[in-house]
Amino acid sequence: MSASFSFKPGLVATTAAIIGILIAALLGDWQLHRAAHKSELQARLVEASRSPALAIGRDAIDPAAMAYHPVQVRGHLDADRTVYIDNRVHRGIVGYVVVSPLQISGSDRYVLVERGWVAAGPDRTRLPAVAAPPGDVDIHGIALPGNPRLFELSHDVLAGKVWQNLTVDRYRERFGIELQPVIVQQHNEMPDGLVRDWAPPSLGIERHRAYAFQWFSLAVVILILYVTLNVRRNKVPA
Repeated sequence: MSASFSFKPGLVATTAAIIGILIAALLGDWQLHRAAHKSELQARLVEASRSPALAIGRDAIDPAAMAYHPVQVRGHLDADRTVYIDNRVHRGIVGYVVVSPLQISGSDRYVLVERGWVAAGPDRTRLPAVAAPPGDVDIHGIALPGNPRLFELSHDVLAGKVWQNLTVDRYRERFGIELQPVIVQQHNEMPDGLVRDWAPPSLGIERHRAYAFQWFSLAVVILILYVTLNVRRNKVPA
């Protein structure tokens, strides 16, 4: 005699399953939309990186229009107000990204320059010496957003010349100088011993796709559990 089964879910279980599946599916769809949006942004960034270099001068610039474009600027590097961005790893070695303000030629305005990476020494109380070329220099690089979103676990982010993260607003508040609203990531070489092997900007596209897969998987798991837990084997009369 073959066994017989019935599917009789309760109202509470059905409601909970529908809500859970709907929420998981909506979150998965939202992550896919985020991935698609960032894919379009990535394509625009690639196109921008291939465009002719834009000049940064004394006039205030529009950061949105210049973000991720090749740029060039001429001026004097201010070594005295150089800061070291801590815990930056290059090929498995911990060090600093060295950032100096560059006073734009013929102007009182500055722009921050990510000059390059340098390894930290065995004594973390002593910063590595970094030479600054005298006189006016030409900087070629990429314009990065000046005030990126930061995730910080502590409010103690400044310790003299060693900073945990950098934003234009934070630097302006600390030193009181007029700054362009972007950070120039330097790409041309100089005799300063710094490494300029920059990684391309990461927008986290694959991460959003992975999150979408997890949410859709959760929706499937909820559906399977809903069906499995509500199928009952019917009693066979003796």
